[in-house]
Amino acid sequence: MKADIAQQHSLLEVSELDAELSKLAHRTANLPERQDLERIHAAQAAANDRLGALQIALEDLNIQVSRFEAEIDGVRQREDRDRSLLQSVADSKQLSELQHELETLQRRQSSLEDSLLEVMEHREQLQVQQATEQSAIEALQAESASAQHALDTTLGDIEHVSRLNSSRREELVAGLDPQLVALYERQRVGGGPGAAALQGRRCGSCRIEIDRGEMSRISAAPEDDVLRCPECGAILLRVRSARQ
Repeated sequence: MKADIAQQHSLLEVSELDAELSKLAHRTANLPERQDLERIHAAQAAANDRLGALQIALEDLNIQVSRFEAEIDGVRQREDRDRSLLQSVADSKQLSELQHELETLQRRQSSLEDSLLEVMEHREQLQVQQATEQSAIEALQAESASAQHALDTTLGDIEHVSRLNSSRREELVAGLDPQLVALYERQRVGGGPGAAALQGRRCGSCRIEIDRGEMSRISAAPEDDVLRCPECGAILLRVRSARQ
């Protein structure tokens, strides 16, 4: 296959643009800004989980508080009733029974009040934790918004450069021999550069030095011959990079 020097220059620039586009794609997938945002999202999810667990625990404690308060209220009502009966009871046996019941109710009330106090103290501790988690979530929301803005800005910059490179690539490819482009694209399917400049005795694609015998053949070939690297198969261009 033949390709004049201008075509070889253009193909080398296409190869350089493809390399740059690949770097941009890799950078896009591995941006520190994206990793920061993912870290913040993970922290938000963990904080929300903790807050959810606290809310469930507080709901359970609220139920316990209500139950203890209802039981204490019931005991007090029975105490009030028994005290009222004490005023009207004359029988000593019945009086003794009422006094015993009052003592039992008082012990029961004291026990319930101790339990209620313990539950309420625990609830207060969880409420403090709840407030702390809510503050942390609010801070993470602000941090997330800032990180998202930083990511969007960087992605916008990369997108702009990618569009310029893609546009320039389309312009160059349109002026190339379709057979040369097809050969280039087939070589790229393997994952490496489709074309690279010859740098002294070294292939610009695989970076391997070409042996002297092969270099003699390359040097003797007409300048418009399309040569291939004997090691990696990339189109070997005997022209200088357009960016040099």
